Amino acid sequence: MRYGMVIDLKRCISCYACQVACKSENATPPGVLYAWAFRQEQGEYPNARQVYLPMLCNHCAEPSCVEVCPTGATHKRDTDGVVLIDPEKCVGCRACMTACPYHARYYVDKIRNYYPGQGLTPYETAGYGRHNAGTVEKCNFCADRLQKGQEPACAANCPAMARTFGDLDDPDSAPSLLIRREGAFQLLPDQGNDPSVYYLPAERPAKESR
Repeated sequence: MRYGMVIDLKRCISCYACQVACKSENATPPGVLYAWAFRQEQGEYPNARQVYLPMLCNHCAEPSCVEVCPTGATHKRDTDGVVLIDPEKCVGCRACMTACPYHARYYVDKIRNYYPGQGLTPYETAGYGRHNAGTVEKCNFCADRLQKGQEPACAANCPAMARTFGDLDDPDSAPSLLIRREGAFQLLPDQGNDPSVYYLPAERPAKESR
C-alpha cells in the first residue's frame, strides 16, 4: 500500500479550507503550516485568471529527507509509505529541511500562542502537547485519522472536492484512476523523489474528473 493524494487545480478555489482544517486538526502553533497554497496570475486581460497551487508534504517514494536525517527521526512507514518524524529522535539539525525540494518542513524554535500575554487557550492547552520546541514538523497525512479509517483533514474538508486520497498501489483506487485518465503530474519530477501527491492541470477539457 502507498497512500497518496490527487489535487485538482481546476476545482481548487483557494478558499484555504484545507489550511484551516489542517491547523485545527493538528493544533499547529503560529507560523507552522502543514498545508498552504500559492497563488499566481496567468494570461493577459481580458483572459487573465488566478491559479492556485495547494502544497503539503509529498510523502515521496524516494524521500531525500529520510536519506539525510542523522538520527532516523525522519522515516517512511513500510505499511503505507507515509513519511513521519519521530519528535523524540529529532535534534533539530534541519538537514531534512535543506534536502526537501518542496519546502514542506518547519522548524519549531519555540511554542508560541496565538494571543500573546493572555496565556494558552483551552484548545492550545489540549493540542500543544504534541509539539516539541527545537524540532522539525510537517504534514503526516493525518496519521491518527488514517488509523481510524478516515481521510486526512484537508481532503475531508475541501468544499470543492479538489482532493482525492487513497492507495496509489491499487490501480482501481480513485486517485490511481484520476492519474491515468486526467493527465496528472508531479512537482519537480526531475529531483527523483517520486512524490505521492499528484496534480490535475487547471487547463484541460471541460469534463467531470470524477
